[in-house]
This record gives sequence, C-alpha cells and structure tokens, in this order.
Amino acid sequence: MRITAEGLTWAVADRRIVADVGLDIAPGETVGLIGPNGSGKSSLLRCLAGLRAPTAGSVAYDREPIGGWSSRRIARHVAFVEQAADTDSDLRVADVVGLGRTPFGDRWRGPDARDRAVVAAALARLGLTELRDRPWKALSGGERQRAHIARALAQQPYAILLDEPTNHLDVKHQLQLLGLLAATDQTVLIALHDLSLAARYCDRLLLLHGGRLVAAGPPRDVLTPPLLAEVFEVDALTAPDALGHLTVTYRGVAPTPLKEPR
Repeated sequence: MRITAEGLTWAVADRRIVADVGLDIAPGETVGLIGPNGSGKSSLLRCLAGLRAPTAGSVAYDREPIGGWSSRRIARHVAFVEQAADTDSDLRVADVVGLGRTPFGDRWRGPDARDRAVVAAALARLGLTELRDRPWKALSGGERQRAHIARALAQQPYAILLDEPTNHLDVKHQLQLLGLLAATDQTVLIALHDLSLAARYCDRLLLLHGGRLVAAGPPRDVLTPPLLAEVFEVDALTAPDALGHLTVTYRGVAPTPLKEPR
C-alpha cells in the first residue's frame, strides 16, 4: 500500500509540531523515520496512522484521502505500534495479540478458526508461542513490546507504522524484529533512534527537524556528517562496516560556534 501526505501540518495551541510535510512511501518499502527528540516523529506517525486529524494538509492510502474514513476502515489498512503501549489487565498474551483481529470481528461472535490461526502465526513470528498463556502482567518490557508487534501482525494490515519499537528490546530481538520488518511485503514506516540500524535495514530514510522534513533518500544520502552536525548536533563519521553496512561513528558533540562579544 502506498502512503502519501501533502502539506501535512499538525499544531497544538498554535504551535506547529509537524509543519508542511510531504512524503510518498511506495508499496512494500521499508522507510526509517529519524530525528532528534522533539522533532515531531511520533506526531507525524499518528497523523499518518489516522489517529490524529491534521490541522492542514492530507493523508492518503493508495491515493485515496483517509479524512472521512472510519477508525475500523483505517485499522483494516494500517497497524500502529506505539512507543510505550501498556495494557493494564489480566489478559493472557494470546488475548492481547488477538486484539489485532478486532477490525474484522463481529460483536455477536468470538474468534473463529481463522482468527486463531492468524494469532498463532503472529505469536510464532515473534517467538512468543511458549508465552501465549502467560498473564500480561508477568511479562518483561521487551516481551510486552514483542507482543504488541505480534498484535499488529495479527491485524494483517497493508502497512505497519512503528514508533521506536526497539527501545525495550535486547540486541538479539532488535535484529530479529528489524530483519522481519525489512523482509515483509508490507509497507513499513519505523521511527528509530539508532542511526546505524536505520541505515542497515531501511530502504530510505526521512529526516525530521523541528517538525519539518529536511532530507529524504537512501541512507548514504541522508546520514552525512554535515546533516548529522546540523540536526543532531554531533560530530560524526559514516563508513561501511566489516559487513558492508553503513555505520555512524560519533566523535563527540558538534562544536558550538562561540558568539563574538559585542
């Protein structure tokens, strides 16, 4: 599924958090959304996922504006995994993952055989099969995050939008998750802090700064020392690692020019 935005702006109390963003994510593409804290990544993702109505501009799925769509219709197209998604309940892991089937359910019946098969497959893909009957409250932060991603997969969307999904994961599960997302046929937009992981697993990167899209393209064109200094305020080098993947090495904080005395 293609996701596009034109002139997308979202503001709170006259303060523009996302400012005039235009983007085009092709079907099946894995795109990384990067930028410093406060750059508008989470707000942009929520607008693209139909969870927030833009102050101005539009969002479209396969060229069809979603402004008038119901939440149920949007959920049949896009799954959203937020940064910290806590569920305070006594549900089992399989029940939480089963929430992904809600957009396709009928209030008068419970899960059918297809629903159960889809949930089982999602649990298996995230390595959670042995935890399916464990109470939600007994899970670690990383296990909860993987369960929410399994819930998104059980939704069987055309696109998955994820906000910092690797935050609570150890290295093994970070690599497993990003490898899974990069290999899927679904359209993926994923906000990441780790720039080297973003370069390794994403086809393209979108760089946000102050709510504006300041760069977009292949990782080698976006992760340049001048842009890293300007946006992230770091002195960094980029080069291929031993496996040929582009990596970012930080030498320190970018020097701040001294103001001349008046």
